[in-house]
Amino acid sequence: MKNPLITIGESVHGSIPKTGRVMKQLSKLGPDAYSSASEPLNYIKGLIESQVSDGADYIAVNLDAFGEDDPQVIVDMMVEYVRMVRRWGNGAPVCVDSSNDDCLTAGLKEWYNTSEQVGQPLINSVKVYTVDDMLPLKRDFDFALIGLLVSEEAPVGPGGSHSVDELYCLAKRIYDKAVGEYGFEPGEIFFDSTVFPLAIDMPMEPGVPGYTYRAFETIKKIKSETDMQGVHCSLGVSNCMRDLPGRKIGICRAYAAKAMEYGLDAAIVNTAHRYGQVAPAAELLELVDAYAKMDGSAEKMTKAMELMGKFCRQIREPAG
Repeated sequence: MKNPLITIGESVHGSIPKTGRVMKQLSKLGPDAYSSASEPLNYIKGLIESQVSDGADYIAVNLDAFGEDDPQVIVDMMVEYVRMVRRWGNGAPVCVDSSNDDCLTAGLKEWYNTSEQVGQPLINSVKVYTVDDMLPLKRDFDFALIGLLVSEEAPVGPGGSHSVDELYCLAKRIYDKAVGEYGFEPGEIFFDSTVFPLAIDMPMEPGVPGYTYRAFETIKKIKSETDMQGVHCSLGVSNCMRDLPGRKIGICRAYAAKAMEYGLDAAIVNTAHRYGQVAPAAELLELVDAYAKMDGSAEKMTKAMELMGKFCRQIREPAG
């Protein structure tokens, strides 16, 4: 069965505790670390190959956890990891994932530093304030992009956050630049309205919609309007279950399924869990649905909080 989601494998990520430790061990093995056989190198190879076996459409690489002291470290590391994806990815393109534009650029250039035929890579992410730095690279290096819907401008939505209309306008600004000035096709553009953990998605003021509501409604607006027909919407699904006490895979599965009802067609995920292919548990889908509908009304917020309380109590109750 073909996955209805475009899947971007998330496992080669420095913030995952075990993966981060292995990456650190690998980096300390000397100049031949990324070419000579070793246990850490085999581990990374296995991560890449397993995601390919699971049907990943892209293999994401994020090394930002190693660049706090010296950003050049992650630029150099990204070159090596892109080579590994090219070597062991069996044709699956890399998704170069970083908040550092130099790292994105280095990864993109390295992907094409070969005589082999390679697939179009994905760059994650471009923002409204980086479009004119990153998108000119399209002239020399073919790529698709994830547009992250964040802004350096002060939001004017309820509660001091970006409203759905503001988020839509950010997407439209990226779209107009990408298509109108830099030659991207609509299908080469993915928009990320960002995932907020359900455990802390509780507005502090009356009348303020929840983050999940805004993320999902933004997807719905982008996919239903004719202005940007053909674009994709993607989310980093695993962020939704942070700080929850259990059933984390189930929550992610329900979150992805509910987001797909709003138009989500791509996701950064653990590909082993087959999101989009395995039906979610009904009670978890109900929980996510309550957050998706938390529009600022007291009634909707009360329902979401009651369902979250029930969920947490059931997880913590001893088996009897």
